[in-house]
Amino acid sequence: MSGDLKPRDEKNLSESIKMAAAAKMPLIVSGAGSKSGIGRPNGYAMSVTTQRMQGISLYEPTELVIGALPGTPLSEINQTLATQNQMLPFEPMDYRPIFGGRHEPTIGGIAAGNVSGPRRIMAGACRDSLIGIRLVNGRGDVVKSGGRVMKNVTGLDLVKLNCGAWGTLGVFSEVIFKVLPKPECASSLALRGLNDATAIAALTTALGSPFSVSAAAHLPKGVMSEPLTIVRIEGFAPSVAYGCGELAKLLGPYGKADLLEEEVGTDIWSDVRDARWLADPAESAIWRLSLAPSKASGIVAHIGRVLDTRHFYDWGGGLVWLAVNASEDAGSKVIRDAMRGLNGHATLLRAPPQVRSKVDIFEPLPPSLADLTRRIKFAFDPDRILNFGKMYSGI
Repeated sequence: MSGDLKPRDEKNLSESIKMAAAAKMPLIVSGAGSKSGIGRPNGYAMSVTTQRMQGISLYEPTELVIGALPGTPLSEINQTLATQNQMLPFEPMDYRPIFGGRHEPTIGGIAAGNVSGPRRIMAGACRDSLIGIRLVNGRGDVVKSGGRVMKNVTGLDLVKLNCGAWGTLGVFSEVIFKVLPKPECASSLALRGLNDATAIAALTTALGSPFSVSAAAHLPKGVMSEPLTIVRIEGFAPSVAYGCGELAKLLGPYGKADLLEEEVGTDIWSDVRDARWLADPAESAIWRLSLAPSKASGIVAHIGRVLDTRHFYDWGGGLVWLAVNASEDAGSKVIRDAMRGLNGHATLLRAPPQVRSKVDIFEPLPPSLADLTRRIKFAFDPDRILNFGKMYSGI
């Protein structure tokens, strides 16, 4: 067997996976392929893509839920929600800028990768909005978990388990999200010229305020011409105006907080979401470090003394985007050693195939968690045909 499997519906998807399981044929699982550069490269002879499984299966604006087949483009979801002035709360990232892809991200791929953007600090991650799934496991069995409305949700643990599993446990055939009304207004405040540590202290102050801060980032010199520390406030217009004024006063010890023009602020948050500043040069490696904000600037400074890097901070300093000049291991040893003991994790998002083939993509698991992960994998995919070894070696 060789080539691609392109099922049209859940039944066809189930049959395709059963056929691959019977033949012990490993499968690459994908949606439109916008994140195909993530994970270990492989020479599998067959892939299964959900790109043909498109369409909104459920939309109840009054219940604040939307459901769709996995290959549905994210833009279609957003356009449908916009007709009722609603949105996906977690502001999902578009990976095309850093991978140079052409195909639109799909809602199934968003769920598979637990893809979340700047609003995560207020609204939670993708998995916090995912309330129901249907998926086909490695046996070809259809599994349903969660619910179609918020008042009838069961099996959320299974939903959360599969959100962020990157298709290693099953292939989504439907995903259902809770949604929120779009904020009436959004404004951004900017502080200029702060060093990393001071900027994160300012962001921590802003996030500890009662003024509905929905995003907080620091853009050092190197991604901007001068350091820029920005926060976003969303809500009703009078509340946003009041919050901006009061927050500017609260941030006074860190400097004068300027109000960004609406269009400028919108563009900057789009670039923060998609890590656009790190896209070039294309051969550089890109890491995401998740750790306590209080530790972030020190770790970045330590790494920067050894490696040639560019970086910026999202989630109030809790997320570090780090670009490293291409090297034999993309700086893996330096970064893993720096992260050790911090209860955080580092994910290698982009690197040349020869680097990804030998470097751990995710933070290596301790033996007990690695064993548990293998057992979960076996329960869902006993023949290990779905994305086997793509994220964790041997899992």
